[in-house]
Amino acid sequence: MKKELEYFTIDGAFGGNQDWFTNIVMNMGGCAAATACDCCIYLALRKGMEYLYPYSIQELTKEDYISFSQRMKPYIRPRIGGVKKVEWFIDGFEQYIRDIKDVGMRENISGGIFMKVFSGEKSYEAARTMILTQINAGYPIPYLLLRHKKAETYKDYIWHWFLLVGYEVKGDDLLVKTATYGESDTFSLRELWDTGCMEKGGMVQLGTGFF
Repeated sequence: MKKELEYFTIDGAFGGNQDWFTNIVMNMGGCAAATACDCCIYLALRKGMEYLYPYSIQELTKEDYISFSQRMKPYIRPRIGGVKKVEWFIDGFEQYIRDIKDVGMRENISGGIFMKVFSGEKSYEAARTMILTQINAGYPIPYLLLRHKKAETYKDYIWHWFLLVGYEVKGDDLLVKTATYGESDTFSLRELWDTGCMEKGGMVQLGTGFF
């Protein structure tokens, strides 16, 4: 069984790309903000929540994405050590949505998003179930990987925020498709989840509802 979200492209890239950021702080440490930006664009396109993306959703451009990242920066700001807690990502993203909705309420926008921490300490089986449920429901999954015993394999993902946007069941394993830096990769979830390190990270479970 295989399922991939109907993701988006920007100027030929698979989603947004942190390397586009001209602000040096964001270019080096803006992965969490970029992940939130990509979530907003996806939800605007596929869940009808256009108020989350204050630019043209019909014509996605690199220039608008860079401007959007600067809007997101104060909410999920790069910092020493990075956005290394899932809770920090959620707190900042929720504040962005609240501020946007203060504008949106004047436009009779009523939908909302809720977010829940999924700890990296949970079992592989629990992570697998959560990913299947989220992707099947049409939601990308913000994922934080801190350290990993196979540092060379995951060198572009260490201490990094990215999105899971698809899966393929392979026996008792799950191959997961990522989106980051305008590209995608596929990894074994069983291996990815088994970091072998104390600092693990985790995921954000997204849903829609009402505030």
